Amino acid sequence: MLNTYMTYEDLTKYIEESGRSYDMKLLDQAYELAAKAHDGQMRRSGEPYICHPLNVAKLLVELGMDSQSIAAALLHDVVEDTAVTLEEIKSKFGPDVALLVDGVTKLTKMTFSSLEEQKAENLRKMLLAMSQDVRVMIIKLCDRVHNMRTGDAWPEQKRRDKALETMEVYAPIAHRLGISGIKEELEDRSLRYLDPVGYNEINNLLDTHGAEFLNGIRSDIREHLKENGIEPECIKSRVKSVYGIYRKMYMQRKNFDEIYDIYAVRIILDNVAECYNALGQIHDMYHPLPNRFKDYISTPKPNGYQSLHTTVIGREAIPFEVQIRTNEMDRMAEYGVAAHWKYKAGVSSRDRLDERLAWVRQLLEIQREADDSEELLRDIKSDLLPEEVFAFTPRGDVINLPAGATAIDFAYAIHSAVGNRMIGAKVNNRIVPIDHVISTGEIIEVITGPADKGPSRDWLKIVKTSEAKNKIRNWFKKERREENIAEGRAALDRELRRNMINLTDAKMQEMLAEVARRQRMNSVEEMCAAIGYGGLLLSKIMPKIKEEYTRIREEEAPREAVIPKRVHATDGVIVEGIDNCPIKFAKCCAPLPGDEIVGFITRGFGVSIHKKDCENVKASMANEENRERWVKAYWAPNESKAFRAAVEIEAMDRDGLLSDLLQTLGDMRVPILGMNARPANNSHAVITINVSAANTEHMNNILGRLRKVRDVISVTRS
Repeated sequence: MLNTYMTYEDLTKYIEESGRSYDMKLLDQAYELAAKAHDGQMRRSGEPYICHPLNVAKLLVELGMDSQSIAAALLHDVVEDTAVTLEEIKSKFGPDVALLVDGVTKLTKMTFSSLEEQKAENLRKMLLAMSQDVRVMIIKLCDRVHNMRTGDAWPEQKRRDKALETMEVYAPIAHRLGISGIKEELEDRSLRYLDPVGYNEINNLLDTHGAEFLNGIRSDIREHLKENGIEPECIKSRVKSVYGIYRKMYMQRKNFDEIYDIYAVRIILDNVAECYNALGQIHDMYHPLPNRFKDYISTPKPNGYQSLHTTVIGREAIPFEVQIRTNEMDRMAEYGVAAHWKYKAGVSSRDRLDERLAWVRQLLEIQREADDSEELLRDIKSDLLPEEVFAFTPRGDVINLPAGATAIDFAYAIHSAVGNRMIGAKVNNRIVPIDHVISTGEIIEVITGPADKGPSRDWLKIVKTSEAKNKIRNWFKKERREENIAEGRAALDRELRRNMINLTDAKMQEMLAEVARRQRMNSVEEMCAAIGYGGLLLSKIMPKIKEEYTRIREEEAPREAVIPKRVHATDGVIVEGIDNCPIKFAKCCAPLPGDEIVGFITRGFGVSIHKKDCENVKASMANEENRERWVKAYWAPNESKAFRAAVEIEAMDRDGLLSDLLQTLGDMRVPILGMNARPANNSHAVITINVSAANTEHMNNILGRLRKVRDVISVTRS
């Protein structure tokens, strides 16, 4: 938590010390409006709210951003948190500043069906603004950095939620934009909240004498290079970030002693020829480790990073990495997009910047028609993964893909026509399965078949990139329309039968046409085709179908039929046509208020209440003899009784897991009625907890909180 309050005088002094020219009149006006709008507001950390935009503005000055960016940073929260409107900002500061402020403003005035949908739409909005002006994302990254710096003031669960979002979305975006300093700080601060034990363990392992060791190495290298006619512009050093070490120790299963790039020396030279010359001198000075040389100058990373990397061992027997690059490459490595950007005076490399941001537009195009918000977030996170692999075509072209990508992803990355005709693949001249997972440096040859071959639907379950998924779906959308319609119709019919939705043909067509219209589709056939090729998920439209079905049934039912004998409730349930009847709740499905229910007249004990979609209900209704014994049932209004329900949790088996789960339920004041735990395969554990819940909304809150417990894989109501 920061203890000193940032002031506008501090910011102006920092701007003066930067030596860059800024439009101070614009910044003065932005500060005056922000200070007035945020007057009286305080942050959780106890500091005046205006300190936050001031700190964000300072971070942007450190990156060398322009006056409009600094002004937008000062104003970035006024639309979201105060009475100031976007129109007011546009009239006072112009359309560019307004675009930047709007880009980082969340969609607070829209209603969303879930938190995931809200997150997805906010991210989509921000990426869209970023594709128009990359400064939007740079402001947002600086905003997130300062929020994480003051995150100790958040409640514990919010800290973990924000840290996870930062790790999955914002740090990878900083990596894609090449802003390494922000990326590493976001990762380290997120790790501190997500795994404080691991974070502290690595901090303790880092050698406190590292600075002395690196100072000696820098001095030796400078002297040796000078003796051989090479005058470095400067020689820097760094210790690897905590998260960088954590990822290798815990994700790659390495011991601390097996990590060879904890310490690094960076040599900055005038030109590329000197870089390769210096590499030879370093190998002459120190013993290079085999297979630890990487040439990112001839093969840059996807985010534009260029450097020579080699790992060597010195006299102290401590391995360290040497990075050799030009001054321009170093500036790009530190500041990424901000280093050569089109808004700076005297720089007009728009084409180069547009090329750097092509992945944003590609991501937005792929997700443009996405309906499922959870899939949208999943695909965006997958495409932003910082871990990348690169492989070569037989002609020597480099194809960059996220870690875990398959040979099918490789084929579609070359061209959609290559992917559609793919029948096999060779890796380093050896035949491999088409689901072969690519490793860096492999030479991959895609074997193609006839032009009308086409992909398989099963490939959608194999490919990792959203680009490949989108191209496969597009092929089925264009080339297999009749097949898609038939497949989609069959899947829809199965789901309608499973939910016991029965209407006359005319009414069914009318209902589906209305649902298709709400999905912005021209016909039921178009909707079925979308279901068939995977562009529309049944889970997305079934709630709308049920809603429409309920409306039709209510319109058809006579008014009198709704009223009789629904006066008295037993155990919170009204059974239509039966008054003061003994009620019991079926253990097979454990219904809760909010679930659609039906009643079964038992022989000997009143009416058994089931969820309408219970498997036992379907099986019983299929029996002609039992069908007449099923009756309509409803939850009584304003029911406040608690009901028994079971929650099944699958998680990684670890010490303290049960304690964390019970603590979560205790924090929510959820009564625990019983519990059972058993080991499962792959070091997993399955835990069933019987709880008391008021209704389905209460149960969904319980499930949501349990899913956030560390190492939990899935939580379902059983």
